[in-house]
Amino acid sequence: QVQLVESGGGLVQAGGSLRLSCEVSRTRLSMGAWGWYRQAPGKQREFVAAIVGGGTVRYGDSVQGRFSISRDKFGRTAYLQMNSLQPEDTAVYYCSAGTRNVNEYSGQGTQVTVSS
Repeated sequence: QVQLVESGGGLVQAGGSLRLSCEVSRTRLSMGAWGWYRQAPGKQREFVAAIVGGGTVRYGDSVQGRFSISRDKFGRTAYLQMNSLQPEDTAVYYCSAGTRNVNEYSGQGTQVTVSS
């Protein structure tokens, strides 16, 4: 069964940076579409970023200009570079991916905590 494994979360001070990774395992499939979502305590899951097809990217309004999504050329790993982090960015960050659609598979999440 396809597994997505996120890593790179942790505790960082406001204004700092983190880089999340999401790696595909238990399959030889290459993913063409990747996405990142986040969920803060007591809030609904929020779209963060996506990269699909030939490289089209989209960002949520709250992270536009601060976060950057990328992927490797093999379709096996995606990244989320997060700069200028703020306490409101604190959440569990989830990776999703698929061969065609972003939401075919989802990871277990990685915690990001930003202290003020």
